[in-house]
Amino acid sequence: MKAVFLFPGQGAQYAGMGKKIYDQYPAVREIFETADEILGFSLSGLCFEGPEEELQKTINAQPAIFTVSVACARILLERGIEPSAVAGHSLGEYSALVTAGSISFADGVRLVRKRGQYMQETVPLGTGGMVAVLGLDAPEIIRVCSEVRSEGKIVDAANFNCPGQVVIAGENQALERAKILAKEAGAKRCIPLAVSAPFHSTLLRPAGDKMAAELAAIEIKDPKIPVVANVTADYVTKGDEVRRLLVEQVYSPVRWEESMVRLVNDFKAFIEAGPGNVLTGLLKKISRKASTANTENPESIEKILTQPGEVS
Repeated sequence: MKAVFLFPGQGAQYAGMGKKIYDQYPAVREIFETADEILGFSLSGLCFEGPEEELQKTINAQPAIFTVSVACARILLERGIEPSAVAGHSLGEYSALVTAGSISFADGVRLVRKRGQYMQETVPLGTGGMVAVLGLDAPEIIRVCSEVRSEGKIVDAANFNCPGQVVIAGENQALERAKILAKEAGAKRCIPLAVSAPFHSTLLRPAGDKMAAELAAIEIKDPKIPVVANVTADYVTKGDEVRRLLVEQVYSPVRWEESMVRLVNDFKAFIEAGPGNVLTGLLKKISRKASTANTENPESIEKILTQPGEVS
């Protein structure tokens, strides 16, 4: 059986994630033990027990979600479910690349820990953030951001998630101004997100530069299976191209809706590998043709294994 594996990004974390699959599957225990050893602290304890405020910190959330996601994919692979393609939302792109054989798990967990650190350090806490704009077309949101930028404030369209849902990121003053203009243009709601930095905005370019040095120091192989990149919403096939796009990804918008349209044109079955089910929810809003499942817990995984028709 084959399906596209989708990997969630930051925001999917919660205290207790991964504990049930850790208890049930030996391969998951091995992955968590490796992560704990590489990072030099108990990431497993943080995932399973919290505290929530520590897990929410970008520097911790990124390796935590990454490790749970790779573990979920490993279970599927061991049980004979092969990815026909992979894609990950923001941070999730690292989980996708590990699953595609492009980056080793050991390098991946180090990288996402650094990525979280650099993204948090680049913009001081409390000075920038992100807002989900609902019910307004993407071109109109881009126009709103351009108008705010013309006033000397920095805000960018950061995540094109699905029809009617675009996330903007930038300085706090710029976000407040953008919210006003977006509502005047017809947005239904503007919801501030519980994140600590303006991810995927041009403000994060210095973090991208630091990640370039980290990525230059590791081996990145050509992916063994198709990978759709956030930056291009298209397949990436060469290791050098993967390296370049991971740098750009830090400060470029996540073109998720386009990425899913690309994949739905080629495949029918999709499994969200990792905590939560945000991506399967977005996919249902993007296309009615795709069949979906998730790996939230052992019960969900066993349902995939015993009822393959649900995702094929």
